[in-house]
Amino acid sequence: MKVLSLFDGMSCGQIALKRLGIRTETYYASEIDQHAIRQTQLNFPDTIQLGDVTQVDVRQLEPIDLLIGGSPCQSFSFAGKRAGMSTIDKEEIYTLKRYLELKREGFLFEGESYLFWEYMRILTDIRMYNPDVLFLLENVEMGKKWERVLSEAIGIFGVHINSALVSAQNRARIYWTNIRTKKVGLFGELHADIPQPQDRKIFLRHIVEEEADKKYYLSEKMMGWLKRHGEKRNTDMNVLGDNDKSHCLTATAQAKGNLTTNYVCMAMRGRETCLTSRRTEYGKRIRKAYEAGSIAEPRKNIQQLEPRTDG
Repeated sequence: MKVLSLFDGMSCGQIALKRLGIRTETYYASEIDQHAIRQTQLNFPDTIQLGDVTQVDVRQLEPIDLLIGGSPCQSFSFAGKRAGMSTIDKEEIYTLKRYLELKREGFLFEGESYLFWEYMRILTDIRMYNPDVLFLLENVEMGKKWERVLSEAIGIFGVHINSALVSAQNRARIYWTNIRTKKVGLFGELHADIPQPQDRKIFLRHIVEEEADKKYYLSEKMMGWLKRHGEKRNTDMNVLGDNDKSHCLTATAQAKGNLTTNYVCMAMRGRETCLTSRRTEYGKRIRKAYEAGSIAEPRKNIQQLEPRTDG
């Protein structure tokens, strides 16, 4: 198969295909995070990196048999602002045609979830020469309105699967795919027909170490502080136990001498970096955008991260 993976990350698509015994003749990846790209090239050195998804032109590639990807979810997520797909002027985008018009006219878009339309642009281009191209799109659980917009655009209604069935983490997602489909209802709407995985009953106790150094445990003093802090705010402290599922696990670096990591320390730079004469190239671009009126954010909120190089 010739595969194109958008928003490729560390190329979990190649891991899945390898475990399925599917040989990829060519694997194109669109990704901009340099750390993810380095990880991919370490594990799959034959990967052909294409860079920014907005610049991908399938006419320059070999014919694609399988298109996969998980477009950014922040603007759909119940944990975010749920702005959906819109311009910064708050025009909501419901069709690929309208998105392409706005893109040509130079409009700026809210967040990153609008990049779903780049997935649709590329899928539409592939369908011109391969109407039977296989595809898989993943995104977060979202409101019914936006789920309907995505489903109607792609032509298939997605299947809802929570990865808690196969892991120790709650991770409810929607998958749109034509790999296996069924018709549903009076009007024969096409739905992804991927069966629910069998519940493997994996809990926190199955993934944590049975023995860990005491430095990794919260002290009684800290537990007491958390309890008092919760009582002040009238909220219960949620302590997950052995038989619970985890929420999203995040990586954090704490400069308290209790973690040995490869984290890079960063300094937060405020408006003096971006909007004064002593600014970086990044700051110059921000200033030009600000003066052109394309950034409405107050100056005091414009910041950037700079890695520390002093060791």
